[in-house]
Amino acid sequence: MVSYRRWPKRQSKAKARRTTPKFIATVAVVAMAAFAGTLLWPRSATLTAAPAEAETRAYDFACDVAYVNDGDTLRCQDGTRVRLHAIAARETDGSCSAGHPCPSASAAQSTAALTRLAGSRITCMRTGQSYQRVTAICQNSSGVEINCAMVESGSALIWDRFNRQQPICRS
Repeated sequence: MVSYRRWPKRQSKAKARRTTPKFIATVAVVAMAAFAGTLLWPRSATLTAAPAEAETRAYDFACDVAYVNDGDTLRCQDGTRVRLHAIAARETDGSCSAGHPCPSASAAQSTAALTRLAGSRITCMRTGQSYQRVTAICQNSSGVEINCAMVESGSALIWDRFNRQQPICRS
């Protein structure tokens, strides 16, 4: 004879007491992880920086310019190669690398603009490194931010990918 049950078998009270603390502990751990993740989530520099801090930059090295390679790279007398942060200019042969922004200014125009803006001595703030070059935001002896001036003159374009990490043209 086959027996059919109409209702599913209920858990015993002892088993229900054992699973409830596990469930509560799991929910508590997930809630704490979500809270910690919210607190530690990276914030935009404009949200966390004080207004006075956003206007003042800490330039951490000086460069006596030996020569300008192209519209976004130069070499210092001490051998340091500096790549201007968050901008893109044409290569010396007039080409633009794949995936890079490509300004309308020629390579010669960009190189001439950087040579004029940089002068003989600049101060720079390191932002990183790229192909054995220091990437930096630099200013000339007149206090002009070179990265921004290159963009404003049309000699280079802002490279949004890097500008989001450390914005130029803020001062």
